[in-house]
Amino acid sequence: MLRFRDPFEEMDRMLGSFGNPLRGGIMPMDAFETDDAYVLRFDLPGVDPDHVDMTVEGNVLTVTAERHEEETEGATWLLRERPAGSHRREVRLGARLDPGEIAANYENGVLTVKIPIREEAKPRKVAIQSGTNEKLTAGVAA
Repeated sequence: MLRFRDPFEEMDRMLGSFGNPLRGGIMPMDAFETDDAYVLRFDLPGVDPDHVDMTVEGNVLTVTAERHEEETEGATWLLRERPAGSHRREVRLGARLDPGEIAANYENGVLTVKIPIREEAKPRKVAIQSGTNEKLTAGVAA
């Protein structure tokens, strides 16, 4: 017996677990490292900047955004994939990062968060001494 399987069915099932219009949806994020910081970029299209909140508690950065459902009186919706509601993303910050110096900017639907690397965690050059080496001896137990 042949059975037709929708190639997008499995993807829809997996992605459906990330969010739906009743619970909000996923918050896509890019992350990269520079010499002095980590930079996170969250896609929040259609979200008013006044409805974006960011907190740091302990070593967890939390971004919450609220997208209100569009009111369209008299419309018959054919497709509604842009999730409305509350969206939340948590990011654990490593010990190398300085949560007290986080900076954020929101422009064109993208929230950019810059988290500096602690000075003591940055790579540093170590001076190498030249000259004679002391002879190292290991004690041998008899």
